[in-house]
Parts: sequence; C-alpha cells; structure tokens
Amino acid sequence: MAIPTHNPLSRRFVTSLLAAAVMGVGTQAVAQESDDPIKVGILHSLSGTMAISESTLKDTVEMLIAQQNEAGGLLGRQLEAVVVDPASNWPLFAERARELLAQEEVDVVFGNWTSVSRKAVLPVFEELNGLLFYPVQYEGEESSENVFYTGAAPNQQAIPAVDYLINEVGIERFALVGTDYVYPRTTNRILEAYLQEEHGIDEADIMVNYTPFGHSDWQNIVSEIRRFGEEGKPTAVVSTVNGDANVPFYRELANQGIDAADIPVIAFSVGEQELSGIDTGPLVGHLAAWNYFMSVDTDENYDFIDAWLDWTGDEEAVTNDPMEAHYIGFNMWAEAVRKAGTTDVDAVKDAIIGVTVPNLSGGYAAMMPNHHITKPVLIGEVQDNGQFDIVWQTPSTVAGDAWSDFLPGSRDLIADWRKPMECGNFNVVNGSCGGSTAVEEAEAALAE
Repeated sequence: MAIPTHNPLSRRFVTSLLAAAVMGVGTQAVAQESDDPIKVGILHSLSGTMAISESTLKDTVEMLIAQQNEAGGLLGRQLEAVVVDPASNWPLFAERARELLAQEEVDVVFGNWTSVSRKAVLPVFEELNGLLFYPVQYEGEESSENVFYTGAAPNQQAIPAVDYLINEVGIERFALVGTDYVYPRTTNRILEAYLQEEHGIDEADIMVNYTPFGHSDWQNIVSEIRRFGEEGKPTAVVSTVNGDANVPFYRELANQGIDAADIPVIAFSVGEQELSGIDTGPLVGHLAAWNYFMSVDTDENYDFIDAWLDWTGDEEAVTNDPMEAHYIGFNMWAEAVRKAGTTDVDAVKDAIIGVTVPNLSGGYAAMMPNHHITKPVLIGEVQDNGQFDIVWQTPSTVAGDAWSDFLPGSRDLIADWRKPMECGNFNVVNGSCGGSTAVEEAEAALAE
C-alpha cells in the first residue's frame, strides 16, 4: 500500500509563504525560514523508573547537536534541542510526542527506550508524519515508515547470545527472566521457539518468569532460579529485566551466592550506565550481549569517550550501547538531510536508505530498506571496575531482521520501504501488504 507523497516544503515554510502573499510582506520575511533553527526533539524519560537508563541518552543527543553546530550546523542552519520528559509513563510518551510534532514542529525526534513506550508513540508519528530514531534493542516484529531502528533486533542480540551460551559455554537449561511488557515477552517467545527448533532444547529445560517495572523483591525468584539450576544440567539466565529493577536483581544473586561459575547471567539491558550505580564485585564474570561496549579498542571510540567526558565534566562518566546507537542514528539523519538538501520528512525517508556511516567499533553501519541497520554483535564479561571484557564477537556486521523466522505469523513477512513496495509487512506468500497496525499495537501494548 503506497503512502501518498507530501510536498517537500515544510509546514512552517508554507505558512510563511501564504502569510507573505496575503499581507504583502514580500520575500524578506519568507527568506528568514532558511535562518530558522532545525528543531531536534528529544523524547527520553528524565524521571521515573527508566531515568537510570534514558537520562544519559538525552545528554548524548544534546552533545551531538552541539558538535554539529560547532561544525557549522546543517544546510547552513543551526540545530536546536527541544527536550520533553515523558517520565517513564507510557501514555505520556504519546502526549509528549504529539507536543513535539504538532506544537514544536520538530524536524526529527530521537527517543524512547522501552518497546511499550515506542508502541505508544507509533500512531502519533504515523498520523503526523514525523521521524523517530529509536536507539535500543527490541523484539522486532515491526517496521514503520516513520521509525528508524538503530538498536538491535533479536537476530543481532538475543539469538547470537544463546548461540554463544550453547556453543561456547555448554549451557543446556535456560531461565528467561524479564520485565513484564512487550519486549521481553516477544523476545522470549522467539527464543523459546529458536531453542527448541534449532537446538533441540526440551520445553522442560526452559523456565520463564516476568516481573513488573521497578520490581525490588527478588528473593523468591532467585531461589527458584537456583533450584532450576541444581537439576543436573548447566544452566544460564537470559535477562530482559529493564530499568532500576536490575540493581536489586543482581544484589539478590550475590546474596544467595550465585556467581557466574554457577549460573551465568547474560543480560540484554544492562550496560555500563546501569553498572555504574552498583557494586560490581559480585557480578564479575556475568555477561551482556550488545553491539558496542565502552572497552572497544578503536580510535573512533576513544574520540567519542573523550568528547563525552568533556561534555559531562565527569571523569567517571561511562558510555554504552544505546549512546552509540544515537551516535549512528544522528549521523545517518544528518547525512540524509545533506543528501536530500532539506529536512522534509519524506525527502529524508527516501534519502536515508543506503546511507552508511562509521560505528564506534571500527566498522560501518548501513541503513537497510527495512529501516534497520547493520551492526556487529559483541558478548562482554563484567569486570570489577564496571566495564566489560569482550570475549566474543561476530566476524562481520549483521543486518537487522524486522520479522522473525521463528514465529508463525512472521516468517512469511518482509519489510522494504523503497518504491514501489513501500511496505513494512509484505507477505511473500500471498503477495499483499498488511498495512499499518500502529493503533492496534499501541492499544495492545498499553493494555498489558
């Protein structure tokens, strides 16, 4: 289903042009449009349970904006940050997104962490034709014309992580432990199918548990994990626990004497930022799967770290994977704006497919037609200084899959936003495009 193209002139420019014509102001006032700042929306929680992870991402985008302005801006114009706080409140994300797009008329938005917050804003971005760059690993099963997914899809994090546990560590039992919302639930559905279909793991050797956001009492759950791991087979925890619930989770593991030699934990939402708030001594040897670690040994990474330390004024500040995703997404957007010669949303959407920019691990990230990017996959082991020792990585970058091969309703779907397909859920069996389901998905995610 093709989406009608829009006039490449912005709403602000058209409004100025009409006003000039009616009021006889002439072209001088209209010409000021080119001097208006390019507005960059930042939609990250600065309070609530997700502030531990998201507030740093707000600061990252502000640093990138400042760097771009120091380099002369874009198209001869300076960039201006417009910051809102959705406060870890999922419906409020949608309200703040509407504020950014309809009232502030931002040209692009960088934001969100949890999938439920992303689902909440999808209908707003599609209705108002905004651009969202989403920097966090997620469950896949989505490709919107208005979203660019610069975090990992399951085939860029979750699936390589369990492959590593099986092939390199010899794990035979899996405790899938997550926060109770769409990302952990969908990711674990994919992992359950993958473990059984591809690795022959018995259903009885897979334990699944979910807890609310901000969960703090882990004693019974960790006891259950310990008992699960005492049944004769090597066991690991695959953690999709998000936000500040990670702190008491790891503390309880240490309290019950569970270390990495007994039952290793591989986390998908714990990075350097989260570890900076806890005593990492008892966590040494546990694992995380990301596409970037602060310990990556490249000149590009050292330059980024130096810039971040200067920006924060904190010699103890850390960098992490979602920060690199914003670094990549911001540079991709800037390059697409230069390529299109405009910040117009439709022109940028067309221009960005195929754009390639450096990542921080010494390679390059490319924007694919499904609005996902290419990324290396890294496994890191927690060190006592809160950093990660990289113990494994893919030999090359991996292209993100929007739709999983391991879910019945997804394996026949592909996404390609190039003309003439222009579809995020094209069924290759019946040759039809499913169209947008953003409203239904938002309602379902918020109802969970």
